[in-house]
Amino acid sequence: MALTESAIGNSGKVARQYAPYVQADWGFANHWYPACFSDEVAVRGVVGVTIGGHDIAITREDDGTVRAISDRCLHRGVKLSAKPMCFANKTVTCWYHGYTYNAESGNLDTIVGSPDDKLINTVSVRTYPAEEVAGLIFVFVGDDDYGTPPPLDTDLPVKVTDNDDTPHFRDAKIVTRGLRRKLYGNWRLAAENGLDPSHLLVHWDNQIVVALDRAMPLGMKAMKDDATELLDVENGPKGVMNRYDLPENYQPVFENPIVDIKARGTTMFKPFRVSLWLPGILMVEDWPIPGVTQYEFYVPIDDHHHMYFEVIADHASTEDEKKEFEFKYKNFYEPLGLLNFNNNDVFAREATEEHYERFDGWNNEVLADADFSVVAWRKQAAKHGRGFFQSPYFDED
Repeated sequence: MALTESAIGNSGKVARQYAPYVQADWGFANHWYPACFSDEVAVRGVVGVTIGGHDIAITREDDGTVRAISDRCLHRGVKLSAKPMCFANKTVTCWYHGYTYNAESGNLDTIVGSPDDKLINTVSVRTYPAEEVAGLIFVFVGDDDYGTPPPLDTDLPVKVTDNDDTPHFRDAKIVTRGLRRKLYGNWRLAAENGLDPSHLLVHWDNQIVVALDRAMPLGMKAMKDDATELLDVENGPKGVMNRYDLPENYQPVFENPIVDIKARGTTMFKPFRVSLWLPGILMVEDWPIPGVTQYEFYVPIDDHHHMYFEVIADHASTEDEKKEFEFKYKNFYEPLGLLNFNNNDVFAREATEEHYERFDGWNNEVLADADFSVVAWRKQAAKHGRGFFQSPYFDED
């Protein structure tokens, strides 16, 4: 395996193969990122988020249209979202001195206590393109002078299967539920964890594995050079994919007699497929059970924190089907899948952060055969990232 052999051992040498990826500590700029879930933003409500150092306020107009503007008042710099005020449609008012911004243009439309002020209509806050898809609000974040942003679909996973039963974001009958949480750790460590074929050991004794009697491997062994497939859609999304459903690509490892360990569970489930897309989206098909897709978004907040979106997607057309999906989400997918199972991953990622933060981990890691797909992802991301976020802070890096 040429790629694997070149990745073994000398990580400083390997790191030069994907140098732009190492540079993306604050994340890749000029991409679409999820900001929050649709049901978090009420009409005339304001939700504040931070993406790659950009403080952004998400609001919703009376007709349901979502808008995204800078979450910093021009006057004294306080966050508009700290105390949401939307007195009129399409406006956001700063709770401190009444500076009122047009949510579509960012223009300073008025100042509540000084309606004749000469500053009115002469300044504006930055606005961001925003779209709503499948229960999530996405925002295009990056350079102010980037120009017309590419379509949202360039930053969403494509449907990589002909099976219509596999849920996808653009399906008409898709239903989604999920959660988001701010976590310690660089976004890259989180993204790589989801793709990594050798990290399954952290789930060895997990509750969902025991409850389903699922034969969860201890790891997945790549069988050929291109076991990790490169995904490069023309004028579309880019990423990599591990086809665990193809035995010629990967073989599961169920035991290691040297340390006398065997995988738990006896029931063989349909093998899932894992793909990782720019700017940091994991798609796991047929997980946590066949016919369901789990999406994860690793949204950089700064260089040491990210927002972790965990989304379960299924199909439902009738009200009964939607109620059944909601029941399963509350009683199975969220408690056992998104929280209990994924908390194993969160523990591992946060434990890894210290090495990369304090000991220059990107140049002091020792990679092995099993890191084949992680290296493939790093190269793909380095090649197709559209730019870099930079720290906005004056007094720190």
